[in-house]
Amino acid sequence: MKSMTSKRREPSRVRLPLWALIAIIATALAVVIGASIWLFQTARGMASAWELTSPEFEAGSPSQVNAPVTTNSPPVTGNEDSLPIISTDALKPWTGRERVTILLLGIDQRCEENGPTHTDSMMLLTIDPVGLSAAVLSLPRDLWVDIPDVGVDRINQAFYYGELYELPGGGPELAKETVESLIGVPVQYYFTVNFDAFIEVVDLIGGIDVDVAEEIDDPDYPDRCYGYEPFHIDAGAQHLNGDMALKYARTRATFGGDVDRAGRQQAVILAVRDQILNLDMLPQLIAQSPALWQTFQNNVRTNFALDEALQLALLVQDIPRDSIHTAVIDFNYVYNETTPDGRQVLVPIRDNIRELRDSLFAPPIVPTPVIENLPALMATEGAQVAVFNGTAVFGLAAATEEYLNNHD
Repeated sequence: MKSMTSKRREPSRVRLPLWALIAIIATALAVVIGASIWLFQTARGMASAWELTSPEFEAGSPSQVNAPVTTNSPPVTGNEDSLPIISTDALKPWTGRERVTILLLGIDQRCEENGPTHTDSMMLLTIDPVGLSAAVLSLPRDLWVDIPDVGVDRINQAFYYGELYELPGGGPELAKETVESLIGVPVQYYFTVNFDAFIEVVDLIGGIDVDVAEEIDDPDYPDRCYGYEPFHIDAGAQHLNGDMALKYARTRATFGGDVDRAGRQQAVILAVRDQILNLDMLPQLIAQSPALWQTFQNNVRTNFALDEALQLALLVQDIPRDSIHTAVIDFNYVYNETTPDGRQVLVPIRDNIRELRDSLFAPPIVPTPVIENLPALMATEGAQVAVFNGTAVFGLAAATEEYLNNHD
């Protein structure tokens, strides 16, 4: 019988054209890239939610980040995918020990203007993180000062020239340099706020409470577009929304004019602080800070990073109200003058301003403890003093030892 051996049949192979092979590879790459993007966004969202809901501040769930702070304030909304993320360092105490000085600039922006504009108000805020004290100094806008690289002009023109000439740092930087030159202290940070941002902040916290010193009637109060919007407020305790607070801070219809106005602006700033702290709003505002930061981008300019701003806010809440001092450069520090072209300005009295600066920016006096019976305590301690001669004078150490022993 013949044995028949059959050849092993090779399996048939599927031959794909080149275009099909390329399509399969491209599809696989798309799936891998898409999965990577999804994983990254998911991880980023989880990290953001964890950082914003630190139990130290008792924030709510991520869905509560955009909730209103009070029942009377509008919710803060934003595109969650583009919100800045708070790092864990932002919720730690401010670690710097040097004095921090911030220039607060209120911008006179009307009719949705986009070009160079002037500052309507200027305040210098200084914070001593070691002594836990702060001071606010208001500068009248008609101060006649030297503006670096420009010349002598009103101080509220510094911001305008910085924007007009597109100088490095723009208007805020030139305004900062001008104030540094006038006051003689370094200014590290700035905040510029237009009218819309001011109204939004006050409304966000549910309004503020102020004690109006006198009745104010201003039929010529300027509106937002070079017209008039009469303003009236009675004397006494008043609760103001954002629009009324802005008018109260800006009106000049009192006997003291700009000087009175500067005092009211300081009162409004402190009222905002008191409202936030008295109602314990700071934890909620911190939770909302990424959305707030994004919302205010069109109306606020600053060289603060979000983390720095939050750390400083946590520091300010620890400063006692009695340790916050206010001052205005009033007619004790300036005198009226008319420029050759007929402008009414305020000329600084440099020596008086220097004394005011020293009283506000000097570190607090640390009292020396009174130690009774100091000689007896020294004897009990038994401390020893060694004297070494590091000079070329022979016998100086022995002579010093003898001198000290004779004067114990």
